[in-house]
Amino acid sequence: MSHHGRGATTRCESACYALKLWLPRLLVHAALGIPESMQRSYPILSAFFAIVLLTLCRAASADIYTFVDDNGVPNFSDQRTDPRATLFWRDPNGPKGIAMDLRQDVLRKPPAALSPQIDAIARTYRLEPALLAALISVESRYNPRALSPRGAKGLTQLMPATALRYGVRDAYDVKQNLHAGARYLSDLLVMFDNDVHLALAAFNAGEGAVLKYGRKIPPFAETQHYVPQVLSQLTLLRRAARETDTE
Repeated sequence: MSHHGRGATTRCESACYALKLWLPRLLVHAALGIPESMQRSYPILSAFFAIVLLTLCRAASADIYTFVDDNGVPNFSDQRTDPRATLFWRDPNGPKGIAMDLRQDVLRKPPAALSPQIDAIARTYRLEPALLAALISVESRYNPRALSPRGAKGLTQLMPATALRYGVRDAYDVKQNLHAGARYLSDLLVMFDNDVHLALAAFNAGEGAVLKYGRKIPPFAETQHYVPQVLSQLTLLRRAARETDTE
């Protein structure tokens, strides 16, 4: 590495460390030390500093961990210093810009109220319910109000063009979103000869990107993380279902 490149990395590392040290204090002041009329901006300020920290630490090749402390203050660090911390990552240049928990050993089951809908709609489009649930767990963590920085909405994080293609009027509507997301995934599996890896890559990056790169997973950092994350959740959900059946 050139000295110039190393200098840039060192500056990023220093900035990352400084933000890691001062961010909790800044957020406390933001929450408690500003006029009441401005406190509505606190979540925005928190998100702003999180994005700055994430960008700088990514430049320094660091993972980002986050947790909310007992005072309700979000904490971000490049080290897992608290047992409540989870690994947080977002590719700002990714196809959707969705936030992902990079741990692959944590099972995320659908909420009880949502599980029957996922099962029924998955079967409507001849999908394995666990596959649709795994996709949703990574896309939105089962949050029907999820919105990515690039405009992906709802449980399956439908992009506006995809929602329009499948006749979705309200992407935040659970039933509309699930039907469109399941139908889209089913169509992608047909397009890519039931290759789940490619279908998932296309769901994240678009089928055009998969075709552009020779029917391979596109070289986008978000997509490269996304596919194994969904497949890991699929494995965990299948295992949990088997254990439930044997009880």
